[in-house]
Amino acid sequence: MEAHMEKTKGMIGKTVIITGANSGIGKQTALELARSGARIVLAGRESPKSQAAHEELLAAAPGAQLELRALDLSSFESIRNFTGGIARDIDRIDVLLNNAGTMPKRLQLTADGFEAQIGINHLGHYLLTRLLLPKLQAGHEARIIHVSSMLHTRGDIDFENFRGQKGYKTFDAYYQSKLANVLFSNELARRLEGSQVTSNALHPGGIQTDIMRDNNFLIRWITRLMFKPVTEGAKTSVMLASDPELAGVSGRYFDQCEEKPPGGKALDPELADRLWKHSAELVGMD
Repeated sequence: MEAHMEKTKGMIGKTVIITGANSGIGKQTALELARSGARIVLAGRESPKSQAAHEELLAAAPGAQLELRALDLSSFESIRNFTGGIARDIDRIDVLLNNAGTMPKRLQLTADGFEAQIGINHLGHYLLTRLLLPKLQAGHEARIIHVSSMLHTRGDIDFENFRGQKGYKTFDAYYQSKLANVLFSNELARRLEGSQVTSNALHPGGIQTDIMRDNNFLIRWITRLMFKPVTEGAKTSVMLASDPELAGVSGRYFDQCEEKPPGGKALDPELADRLWKHSAELVGMD
């Protein structure tokens, strides 16, 4: 515990934005960083679930700075409204944790017509990050963290199927979105080289979260039986957000707190550059 507190004490007064902080890993990460003295912006959909999570976190961390702001990653309009409010109200961002994720059993489309997994897990976070970069670059040092999965190694990027035109397979779409997370993290690190903003991706481990809520009972039962609790899953996110030894470390991939090389197509720089440019076009950015 003392070692953990030593690692996180530098978070006092820092501003952290966490997407998907109303449950699972995001909620646990918010709690731990709030207890370390950070100002936490809980970015999530307006819902009773988000409100309840906010109240639970305030009760668990009395006196903590915890602010709930509406963000729907399935809507580019909502993302722009959220970032506009941040630009107006917050001087700088020290940590952006792109944590939210979805894994619907059947094809779902975002408000902008994209398959939900690539639309939310990647494109939504891509636009959010691009729009928040000025605030991330306004401070002395800032960190961008992308929650991916070891399953990125099974992914491929099908640029012709971002809208689900060629059919939908739940796990293939998930693998694609998690590969996109690592490719985006690496390309962002490359483009931010020489600045004081870092970008890293992570695999939290097999964790008991509600991302499987739309899958059948057997898959959900196996998940609960075999996967680790969210307290374990949050450790890598907390480490990347707060560990002073990681200052300046960028373009890396961490698997359950250990740095490892990503696999599959994650280290393909041409694919990363193509994904960046294609994503920019789709979300309406230069």
